[in-house]
Amino acid sequence: MLVKALRNGLGMIIVFVSWLTLPKQIKRNEVDQVQAQENTQGLALYQLYACPFCVKTRRAIHRLNITLEIRDIGKQPSYRQELEQQGGRIKVPCLRIEEQGEVRWMYESDDIISYLDQQVG
Repeated sequence: MLVKALRNGLGMIIVFVSWLTLPKQIKRNEVDQVQAQENTQGLALYQLYACPFCVKTRRAIHRLNITLEIRDIGKQPSYRQELEQQGGRIKVPCLRIEEQGEVRWMYESDDIISYLDQQVG
């Protein structure tokens, strides 16, 4: 019980510090911004709000100035169930990538950030 409370408290501190130090967003012209957003269609991030690696991934999404569907597995049990049944395990962050009717699941914050950097260049 104490460990869970401590973990949650530290997570909220991480979220607060992240909010205070958000990176600057990439500025694009309107055409490039539309293209960047189109390049991220079909993506959804499964996450927990106070998870440090999820915070890191959300900071990258903010920096890249894109909008993704965020699916919080702590607030929505159906997202947790999807992640386990379709992704194969409950581990966050996880990026669900749907391209041409195919779905794949990408774990690890560094891999997700690298993938997003490539998509929106």
